[in-house]
Amino acid sequence: MSLPSPGWTAQEVVAHLRSIGTEENRRGMARFGINTATALGVGNADLRPLARKLKRNHERSLALWDSGIREARLIAAFTGEPKEITIEECRRWAGDFDSWEVVDTVSDLFGDTPFWRELIEEFAADEREFVRRTAFAMLAWAAVHLKKEPDATFLPYLRLIDAQAGDERNFVRKAVNWALRQIGKRSVTLHAPALALAQKLAVSSDKTRRWVGKDAAKELSDAKTLERLAARKI
Repeated sequence: MSLPSPGWTAQEVVAHLRSIGTEENRRGMARFGINTATALGVGNADLRPLARKLKRNHERSLALWDSGIREARLIAAFTGEPKEITIEECRRWAGDFDSWEVVDTVSDLFGDTPFWRELIEEFAADEREFVRRTAFAMLAWAAVHLKKEPDATFLPYLRLIDAQAGDERNFVRKAVNWALRQIGKRSVTLHAPALALAQKLAVSSDKTRRWVGKDAAKELSDAKTLERLAARKI
């Protein structure tokens, strides 16, 4: 097979992935809680460089997603076009989520769409564990990467975090905690209300809310976090 190129079809990408996957990699993924049911055994160290060579292509990303293969779906996320994917396609992908790894990778793509805020609200209200995780993974990504977004955009999401902080499912509570920490570290303006919410949760009688709050409060109160925020303010 020739070297990867932007002109490769979805079928060529999948064939290449099959040729480089290993059983050893599959076993290693399983140790990190990655769902390997459809995995070929190709690590991110190979997937990301491949995605950069392939470049973005919306139609190919849809075809890769429909393959159902773990690595193909990650390449679909890496090479999807956030301005081309539709909200219905995002909803369809979310319905297929079965792994935290795929969720967190696709959330980067979803978070860069024009309708990311609508998806966060919708997915946070969804009862499916991986769909709800997507909302907070997107929020965490947005807090870090959407530099031009005003801080005021993120303030209302603290209420959403508060509302779902009691979801005891592992992949949801960790994402809720992640979003709270990232919002609090975004700016001096957001730090105070985020820390206040973390401290409120930390004394909750509910063990899940308490864990989310304590863990977030610990990082948001850390000296290094405060130093970085002070440096940004200057």
